[in-house]
Amino acid sequence: MTLQGKVALVAGATRGAGRGIAVELGAAGATVYVTGRTTRTRQSDYQRPETIEETAELVTAQGGKGIAVRVDHLVAEEVQELVTRIREEQGRLDILINDVWGGEKLFEWNKSVWEHNLENGLRLLRLGIDTHLITAHHALPLMIEHPGGLLVEVTDGTAEYNAGHYRLSPFYDLAKVAVNRMAWAHAKDLERHGATSVSLTPGWLRSEMMLEAFGVREENWRDATANVPHFVISETPRFVGRAVVALASDPQRSRWNGQSLSSGGLAQIYGFTDLDGSRPEAWRYVPEVQDAGKPADATGYR
Repeated sequence: MTLQGKVALVAGATRGAGRGIAVELGAAGATVYVTGRTTRTRQSDYQRPETIEETAELVTAQGGKGIAVRVDHLVAEEVQELVTRIREEQGRLDILINDVWGGEKLFEWNKSVWEHNLENGLRLLRLGIDTHLITAHHALPLMIEHPGGLLVEVTDGTAEYNAGHYRLSPFYDLAKVAVNRMAWAHAKDLERHGATSVSLTPGWLRSEMMLEAFGVREENWRDATANVPHFVISETPRFVGRAVVALASDPQRSRWNGQSLSSGGLAQIYGFTDLDGSRPEAWRYVPEVQDAGKPADATGYR
C-alpha cells in the first residue's frame, strides 16, 4: 500500500495512537504534519518526554516526510495558522486524523458527576471534543477541495460498545461517545464532497503511558501478563496506524462512511498485522475481560 503524494495531518501525534498513526502514514510514503503541545523546548501539562519532533523524525525514518508543528488545538487561531501553512506548502490535504485527547490526568475512575472534580471534568470535555470540532472547522475546507479525502476521528470504544457500557464517569463517557457521533455527523456533510468520515478505536493500546504504568517496555511487555493475563490482547500504536493506512489506501473506502470501526476489526478485513505478526481484536473480548476484573477503561489510554 502506498500513499506517495498524499498529505496528512495527525492532530495529537506526540505519543500513543497519534504517533503510531503518523509513523505508519510515513511508512506508506505520505507527507505527515504532526501536531501536539510538547516540543524539545516546551512541554505540555503532561510533563512527559515524548515530543512532536521525535514523531516527525520517526515518520521520515520510515520513508515519509514528517513535519512537526506545535499547536494547541483549543486555540482556533493556532489551528487556522497550521491549515494556512499546509495550504501554502502543499496545496492540499488528503487525510485528517483527529486524535487530540489530553485527558489521562483529568478523569477519575468510577466517579459520579457529583463526586468527580468539576473543573477537571469540564476541561476533559474541552480537550476531547472542542479540539476535534475546532480542527475540523479549519481543516476540512482544505480537504474537500480534492475528492477522496479521509477524516478519521480517533476515540475509545466502538459506537456499539459505548452505547451499552458506562465508561468510567459522565465526563469520560460523554467525550468518547461524542467523538463517535461526531464522525457520523461529519459523514453526512462530507459525502456530497466525495470525502469519507469514520471513527476509529484502537484496542488495549500499549502506549508509552500504559507500558510505564505496568512497569514494562515494548521489548518485554509480555512480562506484564504475569499479573494481568488479559494484557495479552493488547496492541502497539502502530496497529491502529496500519488500520488508517488500509482505509486511506482503499479506493472503495466510502463504503465505511459514517461507521464506527476498530483496529482489530479492520485487520480481519484488510489482512494487516501488528508488528509481531498478530491480529489482536480487543473489542471482541472486552466484555469477558471486564467480567474477569479488568478495569473498564484499561483500553482507553492513548
